[in-house]
Amino acid sequence: MGLKGFAEGGIASIVAGCSTHPLDLIKVRMQLQGESASIQTNLRPALAFQTSAAAHAPSPPPRVGIITIGSRIIRQEGTRALFSGVSATVLRQTLYSTTRMGLYDILKTKWTDPETKTIPLTRKLAAGFIAGGIGAAVGNPADVAMVRMQADGRLPVVDRRNYKSVLDAIAQMVRGEGVTSLWRGSSMTINRAMLVTASQLATYDSVKETILEKGLMRDGLGTHVTSSFAAGFVASVASNPVDVIKTRVMNMKVEAGKTAPYKGAVDCALKTVRAEGIMALYKGFLPTVSRQAPFTVIMFVTLEQVKKVFKDFDF
Repeated sequence: MGLKGFAEGGIASIVAGCSTHPLDLIKVRMQLQGESASIQTNLRPALAFQTSAAAHAPSPPPRVGIITIGSRIIRQEGTRALFSGVSATVLRQTLYSTTRMGLYDILKTKWTDPETKTIPLTRKLAAGFIAGGIGAAVGNPADVAMVRMQADGRLPVVDRRNYKSVLDAIAQMVRGEGVTSLWRGSSMTINRAMLVTASQLATYDSVKETILEKGLMRDGLGTHVTSSFAAGFVASVASNPVDVIKTRVMNMKVEAGKTAPYKGAVDCALKTVRAEGIMALYKGFLPTVSRQAPFTVIMFVTLEQVKKVFKDFDF
């Protein structure tokens, strides 16, 4: 086993992350829709009756969908803007996904019954929770940088951070906001990673095993695509609410002498629901699925191929 699981998982995740980066960027922009308007209108509860002041308050801009946002980015910022923050994606996948995939592989092997060669679903989920949590803690600085770089284009020109690369983003955050800013939103990142890793990897393994046991398909591309698509959908449903809050906490701008928009993840969740309604936690769900499904398919299909390449290697 050794480092092989880490290398295989890391390569597959980097390929998948770069391939689906534009969809991830659109997802982040959608999750931030309505945020500024909600804060400026003092977070009026979504179901509250209108007061006279609220009735004359400026209405927030209408929410738009994945195609509209994608077209707007290309029109206003250029096609290259769809890959804003891709260097952070590479670093994030190198740190986060390499760690989680390698640890999951180790734990799954350790907990597999040597006689039946099977592992219960509960242990798959436990392995995913542990691997995802540790991976997220390691990769959080790159995650913060990625969110900020992806969101920068939606800000007024004077407020943009204009990071040149992921390393420049991390350096500026450390200089301007302190080292702790690199782990801003880490509780949400870890919770999301635990949910994603457990649901994604356990679903893939379980669906694949079921297909092969019932003889529905042979162990090939069809099985891998079907299993990974199911895993991507389940992971999207489980993680989207946490992902919305994580995005907003990581993207908030903290200025000296001013109160931060959110005190933390719980405060952000409460303000978001009060101002925009419970379904605000599923903002960006379509691009989340649109990104998570192909990401998961590309990752697992690549992983299966990489495993074949590394089959005769032992490291």
